[in-house]
Amino acid sequence: MNSSPAGNHSTATPEFRPVAVTRRIEADAATIFKVLTDPRRHTDMDGSGMLRGALTDSPMTGVGDFFVLKMYYSRHGDYQMANHVVEYELNQRFVWEPRRHDIDEPALGHRWGFELIPDGDNATLVTEIYDCSRAPDEDRAHMEDGKIWIEAMTNTLERLDKLCTDQTPATD
Repeated sequence: MNSSPAGNHSTATPEFRPVAVTRRIEADAATIFKVLTDPRRHTDMDGSGMLRGALTDSPMTGVGDFFVLKMYYSRHGDYQMANHVVEYELNQRFVWEPRRHDIDEPALGHRWGFELIPDGDNATLVTEIYDCSRAPDEDRAHMEDGKIWIEAMTNTLERLDKLCTDQTPATD
């Protein structure tokens, strides 16, 4: 398991790098991608404990799609996020940009995503990436430029691993 700033993403600048966590999962990229692009599975793989369910019941199929998730965070209480798919490469890359769905508010300047790289027979290196480079400085400071999410990202990849290898993820 690796956690580090991601190095080759278009929003990175010399002073900021997205946060990334990588895990090798013993499943092919297509199996993993199917789980990642199905909003109904996001609650199952959520390592942050913030997701409360999906309002979107169909898988994402390309750039421009969006999915809505019910969430809870102590600073905001219950809320909904609309997640606009901004990058989609079948079985390789899935990235979305969230914004509040339940109130009229501009996009937050954050991006979440996953990259998948085949790693031998029936295994894939899965990297979860969080990029807050477009967020206001105050938000970035509060999140330590995304570093506060490393533990949740690590937990998400562990749960994703269990989902994709027919194990039952631990319930909190």
